[in-house]
Amino acid sequence: MDRGSFTEHDGRPAVRFERTYPHPVERVWAAVSEPEGLAHWFPSTVSLEPRAGGTIAFSGDPHMEPTTGTVLRYDPPHALSFTWGGDELHFELAPTSDGGCTLVLIDVLEARDTAARNATGWTVCLGELEKHLAGREAPGPHQADTEPFQPLYDSYVAAGMPHGAEIPGRPASVEE
Repeated sequence: MDRGSFTEHDGRPAVRFERTYPHPVERVWAAVSEPEGLAHWFPSTVSLEPRAGGTIAFSGDPHMEPTTGTVLRYDPPHALSFTWGGDELHFELAPTSDGGCTLVLIDVLEARDTAARNATGWTVCLGELEKHLAGREAPGPHQADTEPFQPLYDSYVAAGMPHGAEIPGRPASVEE
């Protein structure tokens, strides 16, 4: 499984994930672009205007205040991009030859030192997405039965991913 990589996107630091699912593009699109699908794996409750230039609103994340962003690209069922705080999220979907779908998630980071933290968060979230797509219970990334954050974070740091940003809800000494 792709655990993500640190890269650049248009000259900015980013973390990138690529996952392949045995589900058609339309099914994965619904999970990554519709509020009902996002509710199972995304860290915030989302509502969005499904068009480029539309507003996207985030709420319900215990680690963030409610906020809004802008839909940068809306090209169903292949691409969705939007701003979220100082980051940009890019979802790209492509069919595979066997009827499945490849999802590429790129989180263009506001700050380089958020890479390990955000990669850890997306790994947990994508684990929940996989459960949801497989038809298993997926109550979201803030639940006790998700993949534990700290060992994942430590593995990204040990692999040399930029780190040091505050981890909401954790003492500063935990992240070092």
